[in-house]
Amino acid sequence: MPNAIAVALVDDHPLFVRGLELLLPDVSGGLATVVASTGDASAAASLVRRTVPDLVLVDLHMPAPGGVRAVAAIRSTTPWVRIVAMSGDDDPRPAIEALRAGAEGFLPKSSEAEDMVRPLLAVLGGWAVLPSSLLAVLLGSGRDARPAPVDLDEAERNLLQLIAAGATTTEIALKLHVSERTVKRLTATLLRKMRVSSRTEAAALAGSAGIL
Repeated sequence: MPNAIAVALVDDHPLFVRGLELLLPDVSGGLATVVASTGDASAAASLVRRTVPDLVLVDLHMPAPGGVRAVAAIRSTTPWVRIVAMSGDDDPRPAIEALRAGAEGFLPKSSEAEDMVRPLLAVLGGWAVLPSSLLAVLLGSGRDARPAPVDLDEAERNLLQLIAAGATTTEIALKLHVSERTVKRLTATLLRKMRVSSRTEAAALAGSAGIL
């Protein structure tokens, strides 16, 4: 299956890992297959460097150093890899920490294997994947909470539009006719101005606050 999406699993639950190994190729119609796994969070980054998957699924509730640290280590050593965090409980805090550490999405471990295919493909396509319940917490959208207004100029809005559409740094550079280094600098400035720490949060805030 040379053209299949290569998925690595960082999870210390053998039954869950084995289930995905068996089911993911079947329910995806051969589009995705598990190529590597580890139950040791401290070994996650080295596993990803060695096996070069397209996407990594990381269980957040693992023994020390834990899933969030694993996400951060993977992001720092292999920044091109797409990462989706997973959890078996309803506590949003580890998921938010994982997003800030570099994950592009979050999925509950209660998801059926066939329901995971579309979100994983979306993440590979440059989109962020978040359950609505987590998005509400991430935006602080309680009964009395409202997103803070953000005053952006036209160039910043254009950049935010591309980020919200899931464009990569390379794609943004081509569209704006600037270098990738410039895109990274402008993005960092935009995130500071919006008071968020990731592209995922910026896109979510843009939608909630009606910026775009």
